[in-house]
Amino acid sequence: MIAMSSHRSTVFPVRKRHLIGTLAAVVAAMMSLTTAAATAAPAAPAATAQHYTGVLADGATWVADVPANYNGTILLFSHGFGPLIAANQPGYAGDVLQREGYAVVGSSYSGNTWWALASAVNDQFGALEALEKIIGQADQTYAIGQSMGGLVSSLENERNGGRLDGVLTTCGLVAGGVNLNNYQLDGEYALNQLLEPQTDVKLVNFADSTEAAASAAALTSIAQRNSDTPQGRARIALAAALLNAPKWLTGPEPAPQDYAAQQAQQVQLLTGGLFNFIVTGRLQIELAAGGNSSFTVGVKYRSRLRDSGYLNLVKAAYRSAGLDLGDDLAALERNADITADPAAIAQLKASSHATGRLTVPQLNIHNIEDQLVPVQQENWYAHQVADAGRSRLLRQVYTTSPGHCNFTSGELIVALHALIHRVRSGHWGDSADPAVLNAAASAGNYGPTAFAPYRPARLGGARIYPHHRS
Repeated sequence: MIAMSSHRSTVFPVRKRHLIGTLAAVVAAMMSLTTAAATAAPAAPAATAQHYTGVLADGATWVADVPANYNGTILLFSHGFGPLIAANQPGYAGDVLQREGYAVVGSSYSGNTWWALASAVNDQFGALEALEKIIGQADQTYAIGQSMGGLVSSLENERNGGRLDGVLTTCGLVAGGVNLNNYQLDGEYALNQLLEPQTDVKLVNFADSTEAAASAAALTSIAQRNSDTPQGRARIALAAALLNAPKWLTGPEPAPQDYAAQQAQQVQLLTGGLFNFIVTGRLQIELAAGGNSSFTVGVKYRSRLRDSGYLNLVKAAYRSAGLDLGDDLAALERNADITADPAAIAQLKASSHATGRLTVPQLNIHNIEDQLVPVQQENWYAHQVADAGRSRLLRQVYTTSPGHCNFTSGELIVALHALIHRVRSGHWGDSADPAVLNAAASAGNYGPTAFAPYRPARLGGARIYPHHRS
């Protein structure tokens, strides 16, 4: 079923997600491209801009916009966790999309959970195929993914089948579902066990959304009740370290050795809305996996902290509080009793795990201080790609701004330009170097950018391939 119109109308209801950048904001910036970045010949432009909607065989909806001056290039956009914000999909590019000539298509994904990795790749390629049946095959196609959609676009790269020329992931959840659940469980368990072990908070195997919401509220309350004492703040710092939580959330960036200021930022994060998002998100992943895929039994929490980038911060917090860090780490190991369902692990690894076997060039961009998808995921992913022998196809660049998917228009524009350069020239050169990207944004008048040299620390809690090291 296809609907077609020459104006940008609201087709599906909008449901906005807290803490995730809207589809509109991210893709609008990506579409702000110069004509120099799009040299492909236009393919039979229509007299007016066209908006298409349809439904795939599995029930996923898809939407697309094709401008009147269509230049032959399609952007396949994979949205993040949650439903497709379809009412924004037609309007996210506005006159910029019309002017630059890019067609954009994306699907809502199908299934009964927002962790839709089992169907997302097929749905995305189905949306692309549906559009190309109408307008013809594109000269070039680039996949772009945001947050969970960054994992989708990375999997699209692996399962490409000749349909894509390049992939851009932005703030991508590229370490996959098993790793995500494990490190988040580590932090939640530590918070409960060390601060209020007498409060029995259910952390896995949620029956429904009400139960998950209650656990999220309980964890938030534990952090809030204990945030006023040095001892409480020290243990919050340890839980934050196990969560791979950033040390900068709002306001001026704390100095590298200002552990008190960094600790205050982490307290702000854990006493705010973080658990509301990640615990209720766990329910969606459990629904998709058919059970709990994460565990604490057998985890070496001493090693977890030692290998993280947070050891000095946590040590400073414990010294200030007069606590014995070794005693607390020993208690975590001694009392760990959560086991995983092997079938759930297998399901997530099959649907939500990147192998690194890239088929086309891929550029990943990530905020260094990302509170929802820690930048350390990029370290894990780089090892996956290296193990697969595909490092020549991957580049990863970082911005110093705090937040999840907190990119400027200029950062998104020049990143896409760098990917297009790699595809069309056959080599990266220095196109993805931070200084070159910043200079390109300045030369193109794209506004501020904050690319900087950076190497992420090892992803704490990664328990699929324990041989990986930074």
